[in-house]
Amino acid sequence: MSDEHIVKSFGEELERIDQLIVEMGGLAETQLASAIRALVRRDAELANQVVDGDARIDELESDVNERIIRLLALRQPMAGDLRVAIAALKISNELERIGDYAKNVAKRTVVLVQSPAMPATLAISRMGTLVQGMIKAVLDAYVARDALAAEDVRLADQEVDQLHTSMFRELLTYMMEDPRNITPCTHLLFIAKNIERIGDHTTNIAENVHFLVRGEDPDGARPKRDRSSSTMVKPASSAAAAGTSGNQ
Repeated sequence: MSDEHIVKSFGEELERIDQLIVEMGGLAETQLASAIRALVRRDAELANQVVDGDARIDELESDVNERIIRLLALRQPMAGDLRVAIAALKISNELERIGDYAKNVAKRTVVLVQSPAMPATLAISRMGTLVQGMIKAVLDAYVARDALAAEDVRLADQEVDQLHTSMFRELLTYMMEDPRNITPCTHLLFIAKNIERIGDHTTNIAENVHFLVRGEDPDGARPKRDRSSSTMVKPASSAAAAGTSGNQ
């Protein structure tokens, strides 16, 4: 086999891996969009379709992993080609996790349609739309090998964190106002967290794109604005009681 043929074959393998990554990303984006649509429309049938659709993303990840392992074993790529293989391996894993979280959103939606609609659903939908846009942007950055575009995605995750913190506070308030809200709001809390985690995994992809293009990790720590772990909401009755006590 000539060296020219070997180089051409190697390039075709890398191109096929790129195609699989893009296909995975497109499916992950579609899965999230469908899960959010099912939540807003209270569509259990669509939610179940999302759950079933996750299997295809898992299959693609296995295909990518097998191809990269074979590539590393037989081709022993160096420098930039090695970065392409490593980044693709990591990115496929991140996309598989995004698919899992979209599936989790759909599973909880199937339960939620059995409860009265909650106004917080629309705010979660806005958060999901933002994250969906991040997925599309980071896939474009991957295809274009654009480190600057990837950095924009990395910074956009701060807004997702802020929305998650706001949703966390709002849902806790609903739960304290009426015990009947506890079950649906608990599911919505998990859904909001799942979407926030999708944002994190998308940011991981952006950092892998940066590594792929520049051969180094991004400068500085990743900005985080999620304050849900330290958020406290006091019941209105307790606050009123405290105020009454202070006036006596």
